[in-house]
Amino acid sequence: MQLKVNGAVRSFNGDPEMPLLWYLRDMLELTGTKYGCGMGLCGSCTVHVEGKAVRSCQTKMGTLAGKSVVTIEGLGGGHAVQQAWMKENVPQCGYCQSGQIMQAVALLKEKPKPTDQDIDSAMQGIICRCGTYQRIRTAIKTAAAVKA
Repeated sequence: MQLKVNGAVRSFNGDPEMPLLWYLRDMLELTGTKYGCGMGLCGSCTVHVEGKAVRSCQTKMGTLAGKSVVTIEGLGGGHAVQQAWMKENVPQCGYCQSGQIMQAVALLKEKPKPTDQDIDSAMQGIICRCGTYQRIRTAIKTAAAVKA
């Protein structure tokens, strides 16, 4: 089967039950997507499939034929959310940050001017062990202002 990862056509002929996370990390060596809980509960493994934020540890390769996947590496570093993350000093340990950023990018695509409630709802389930939730919210608002 073929799929696009960060704009490049890739082939996969392995076990269709393999989680996307393992394909990205082990086969493509895209290690920005992190393994956290393995059950889709922490959000560290969040990527975009067809523009929607999904948990790659729970997304089976067999469901991805012909689809487009974007990882944190695919954002390229210059995305407004990434710039806001740096400006607002969001990261502490950094482990959850790729998942947080990918979820925030999906939120702003859907709701360019999110309210606090929109942000809290969209970001729920992406666990930050360091507790930087206020800085995350501020960075999302900063990115939304830049994109306006």
